[in-house]
Amino acid sequence: MWPAQVPEDSIRPLNPTLPVVPRPGRHRRPMTAPKTPKEKASKKKRIILTVVVVVVLLGILVTAAYFIKQLIDSKYFFCKSSVKFIPIDKACDGNNDCSGGEDELSCLSSFKVNTTFPVRLMTAQQVLQVYSPGPGWRSVCSDDWAEQHTQTACKQLGYTYKPKSTSVRVDTLLLPLKTGPFTAIRPGTTKTPIHQATIDRSVCKSGSVISLSCSDCGKVGFQDRVVGGSDAFIEDWPWQVSLQQGGQHSCGGSLVSPRWVITAAHCFTGSKKELSRWRVVSGRTYIGTLGGSYVDRIILNANYDPARNDYDIAMMRLSSPISVGVSRKPVCLPPKAFGLPSQASMSVTGWGYLEEKGKVSPTLQKASIPLIGRLKCASPTVYGSSITQRMICAGFLDGGVDACQGDSGGPLVYFASSQWHLVGVVSWGVGCARERKPGVYSNVEEMLNWIRTVVEKTP
Repeated sequence: MWPAQVPEDSIRPLNPTLPVVPRPGRHRRPMTAPKTPKEKASKKKRIILTVVVVVVLLGILVTAAYFIKQLIDSKYFFCKSSVKFIPIDKACDGNNDCSGGEDELSCLSSFKVNTTFPVRLMTAQQVLQVYSPGPGWRSVCSDDWAEQHTQTACKQLGYTYKPKSTSVRVDTLLLPLKTGPFTAIRPGTTKTPIHQATIDRSVCKSGSVISLSCSDCGKVGFQDRVVGGSDAFIEDWPWQVSLQQGGQHSCGGSLVSPRWVITAAHCFTGSKKELSRWRVVSGRTYIGTLGGSYVDRIILNANYDPARNDYDIAMMRLSSPISVGVSRKPVCLPPKAFGLPSQASMSVTGWGYLEEKGKVSPTLQKASIPLIGRLKCASPTVYGSSITQRMICAGFLDGGVDACQGDSGGPLVYFASSQWHLVGVVSWGVGCARERKPGVYSNVEEMLNWIRTVVEKTP
């Protein structure tokens, strides 16, 4: 029996399979099992661990490089022009050991003043006086005084921040100032330097003279181991700085403007004359070596006498100004004829030795010490003829509290009229805190003319 014939259309598949033509560049993604949360966490931990190890290794390398550089810098001077190292003792020795003499270019200098700085403040009343060779010093009357004159005068005096002037009646002045001589501002001279903008007067028409307050220097928020002192906080003594060479604390110093530091000349004896070796570390309670300011000038008083410790003062200029804040702020320079009272209580600060032949303190120290009269300090049983007009003495004749090695160049300050004033610079003494051998300090008031002239004349 013949099979029934099926029409051709009925045996074709309803969905015929089309031939698959391979296309270049397209591959089927292999099927993989999804990663479990445990595997993902493990991978994340491995990445974090790798990053931590890399960061630690970089930190170790950077730290090692820093200390290696510090070690090299403490021993050698690098001549950039001739690409060679020379022993540090050969830098600033008066001989050109590098080609072009670059080892003799960046060195400390000395400065001698033969002129009179023509503007000053007198007594605790801060009376403005100007100077000219003929008439000498004259107090400036309030007559025709303007705000611009305040700005000009304070700029001449140095650190300026929100300066202001007040009038002080002549009849309330101390006796030497009551009788003059006087001078007054000429009209139309607001931009002329103050000492060139005045005309002499026998009396002040206004009956008063100008008193200036030029800045917020010496003001702190709140108010003893130097030897026999106690811990201090930099916020209470924000002008205190550490002078360091080769990463080591060498001396103290005091900010007197955002760019100038006052210290002692004896801090730069020996092979300490090359500027790039020095850093000024500010704003620290705990002594450290990182983040210090570079220095572009170190200027010694040219009258400094190492044998007698006379004129023991120097100034350092920072390469760029510090940012003034709660832990960094200049101290005030005292006015002329400040008039420290007998046995005035003053403060000395620093990181120096806690005891004679001891070691540097890691944290800032402070001590309160009284002024010792010149006659007593220059008596034969104390220091005799070693005391000059450029020195003041402070401490206890019984001993026990004193500045010591490492405090050199640091501040001796006195609080008056709501401000701290730099009255002394730690200079010398016999031992530390010995009986009848108190600390001797450079007398800042006697050095004011030199200090202001250095700031004005330094390019």
